[in-house]
Amino acid sequence: MAVAALAALTVISCGGSGQDDRPSARGDSSATPSPSAADGRDIDACADGNCEVAVSDPVVVRFKGPAGRATLSVSEVGPNNVAYSVKSDRGQSKGGASGPGQGCVTVLRSNGSSNSCGGLGGARPSAQSGAVVIQAATGEDGTAILYVVSD
Repeated sequence: MAVAALAALTVISCGGSGQDDRPSARGDSSATPSPSAADGRDIDACADGNCEVAVSDPVVVRFKGPAGRATLSVSEVGPNNVAYSVKSDRGQSKGGASGPGQGCVTVLRSNGSSNSCGGLGGARPSAQSGAVVIQAATGEDGTAILYVVSD
């Protein structure tokens, strides 16, 4: 019994501090900047249905959809947080994500849309035939990256 207690005491006293020594675990690190967007903050670059823009405030983005004009309305943007809705003549879709590396992908087609949210793993959306793909990715510094990709 004494040997077990001594072993436990040795493990406790010799254990490293592990991850708690990292600045982020203590809360004294600043957020790392989000990746830059190819079109910067130029929302008008999305009008043709293809863009990559950074947003840090709510914004409305109008673009060419698969069945006419469509609107992407970003309602919330913050550190590791983004929420939006997409509207077209054929319906609407909403998405929202929070946490590092999280985001949502909406696929807008002439007959409706689909939506998926979760970890993005740094992936960028690919064009799909007859569709517009919208991706909103969270950023640590409160800047979300929006991708709009048409075929």
